[in-house]
Amino acid sequence: MSQEDAGEVISGTSAGAGGNARDLIVAVAVTVAVSLPTFLVGALAVEIRDSLRLSTSELGIAISISYLGAAIWSVPSGKLAERISGVRVLRIAAIAVAVLLALIAFITTSWVYLALLLFPCGMVSVSVATASNLFLSKRSDPKRRGLSFGIKQAAVPTASLLGGLAVPAIALTVGWRYAFLAGAGLALVAALSVPKPNTTLKERRIQALGRARPHVAMLPLVVLSIGFGLGVMAASGMVAFVTTAAVAIRISRSGAGLVAALAGATAVTVRIITGLLADRREGRHFFVVATMMVVGAGGYLVLAYSAHVGTKWLFVVGAAVALGAGWGWNGLFNFALVRTHPDAPATATGITQLGGRIGGLMGPFLVGSLAQHLSYSVAFTMTGCSGILAATAIIIGRRLLISSRDRPPIARGS
Repeated sequence: MSQEDAGEVISGTSAGAGGNARDLIVAVAVTVAVSLPTFLVGALAVEIRDSLRLSTSELGIAISISYLGAAIWSVPSGKLAERISGVRVLRIAAIAVAVLLALIAFITTSWVYLALLLFPCGMVSVSVATASNLFLSKRSDPKRRGLSFGIKQAAVPTASLLGGLAVPAIALTVGWRYAFLAGAGLALVAALSVPKPNTTLKERRIQALGRARPHVAMLPLVVLSIGFGLGVMAASGMVAFVTTAAVAIRISRSGAGLVAALAGATAVTVRIITGLLADRREGRHFFVVATMMVVGAGGYLVLAYSAHVGTKWLFVVGAAVALGAGWGWNGLFNFALVRTHPDAPATATGITQLGGRIGGLMGPFLVGSLAQHLSYSVAFTMTGCSGILAATAIIIGRRLLISSRDRPPIARGS
């Protein structure tokens, strides 16, 4: 048995098939809700830009500010989830994002309002990312945990898919603001679906006092966080501007929305399939993540070429590959991270989420700036290079994680 396969699988707890299914639905519903603000802005970029008279770079900066809020709150969010429970964070976050989506619909009249409201949206989003990882690590069936994480992470591109569908269904009929109101309604429904906590806050404090502080190997997590961030930088930049890039090569506005929806649907499918396959493997999950990043980089480069020559069908293919492979690895990444850090899943994912949110901050800003001052072709070439660097960092982080098992051992699954 290789060093990678040595170690102990986390035991986890299971509430039975019915409980597992309900818990998974809750995690998905809340994750979709908190992902809606940035993806609605990206999908409705053309309409919002025209309505608020924004430049392409201003729109990119506004979306980046959401990721700035997430980056600042990333590590504290993991500690908060460990302290008060993932389920409490999920309910608070769902209510908060409902209020924020409604405010975007009602009061946004300039770039300043949009940016100020997207900042706390980012904080709410990262809170759910760490809390849902903790929630599922404690409640999901260990034998189906890969599938659970794949389905949960599929909620993020589902939000992108809904954003794309909102273009022809809502934005081009009654206006983009109504899409945000619809999102607020979905968030309230998600909040109502969250179950009551199993323990009181006092009981959690008592449990924490009697629990040893878990060991977290920082260097591997930092390197993995860098790889995660580079991968998210590429994906977030592409998602933020896929509709405007499509319109730039003379795809209709409704068609551009459908391109975003197709790419999101591809990412949803890939995340679920990779989670299902992960349950059938003993390890090498981070290696698979790196491989997917390389394939996704190829998709970004196809996008760059199609944006340069104006080939519409090739643009659609590039978008599907870029988001399918280049953004389909997130669930597998979090699954591997939770398997290797069973005693501190929220803390570990909070650290890597920091890199992801910094990458998310940089992606829309860089793609928007490059697109405005140079071209979409140059912008998407940058995302392709980012994908290659991300894969390299993941491989290095994986090796460091395996090496750290001697000081002390970490659960298998990398």
